[in-house]
Amino acid sequence: MTEYIRYHDALEQKQENEDAIIDAVVASMMRVNERVFDKHRHATRDAHAKSHGVLVGEVTIYDQLPAHLAQGVFARPATYPVVLRLSTAPGDVHSDKVPSPRGMAIKMLGVQGHQFLPERQQASTQDLLLVNHPVIAFGHAAAYLQTQKLLEKHMDDSDTTKRIFAALARGGSKALHAFGIENPTIDTVGAPNTHILGETFFSMAAVRYGDYVAKLCAAPLSANVRALTGQLIDNDAGDSALRDLVVDFFRHQGAEYELRAQLCTGTDKMPIEDASIDWPQDLSPYQPVARLTIPPQEAYSPARRVFADDILSFNPWHCIDEHRPLGSIMRARIKAYEASSVFRHHMNAQPRIEIDDISQVPR
Repeated sequence: MTEYIRYHDALEQKQENEDAIIDAVVASMMRVNERVFDKHRHATRDAHAKSHGVLVGEVTIYDQLPAHLAQGVFARPATYPVVLRLSTAPGDVHSDKVPSPRGMAIKMLGVQGHQFLPERQQASTQDLLLVNHPVIAFGHAAAYLQTQKLLEKHMDDSDTTKRIFAALARGGSKALHAFGIENPTIDTVGAPNTHILGETFFSMAAVRYGDYVAKLCAAPLSANVRALTGQLIDNDAGDSALRDLVVDFFRHQGAEYELRAQLCTGTDKMPIEDASIDWPQDLSPYQPVARLTIPPQEAYSPARRVFADDILSFNPWHCIDEHRPLGSIMRARIKAYEASSVFRHHMNAQPRIEIDDISQVPR
């Protein structure tokens, strides 16, 4: 029987000068945000600025999960309404002709439990922020600062910025070496531009999983989205190709994905503080915990786009205690997400709200 490590606070170990590093990350990020605002006269997220679909559905927790999987929001069979936002990683709006990491942000509604952030005690949501790669190339706060400075330096050089995100789309800790962090050679070969709905999306970094520690993923389950895995986008597709694919798909059919958890068996080979390290699945495979069901719908109405891009917030720290994010890169996101959200809502003159009913999502 596999032995999974138990969660305890000492599993996290702050980096030297971590607070100062995080402050520097946020300062650089805000300078980029301000320049992007001046460019568009509209504030966007510091990451995953471009959305490709806004969807409603439900997450159904599987019955009779074993004790190690029946944790937190997955502790008992239940069905939660959800709103999802599909996106790509850059903090500016780029053409979909350029491959870049894809994201799936999920907000579960009606979740019971103590919210981790003190200011959220009236909330009842659990956010899951997932990207289509199992690791994050800048896996700790110091690497995050290097990457953020690189993006700030080249934000007005569209060709270099495209190369950076093409490298990030390939994933792995070596992806950023090509941009001067350790290796001056630029290599953008091997970043396929594939259908967003066929991707498997990962938390990349660890989260508390009740009594344990895990990484999470959402994988295509229904045959129609499994058939899209690895499907290349036509070279002549437009700048909004991903949006068009999502809208066309959900106009006529629904989809199912499966939520899975990979529990940590030991921090030597499955580290918590460095999210650039892939946890070996031969030591601990991803195990099914829930089904995400998305019915046919209008995926990108003007009202939904504005609601998701300008009003709604997705944040890994919008969570109950049992699923608090772990590790250096996640701790950096506390200040980063808050600063970005405050700036975005203020500059767009939009309220900062947390929804509590799926009916609040426009059609």
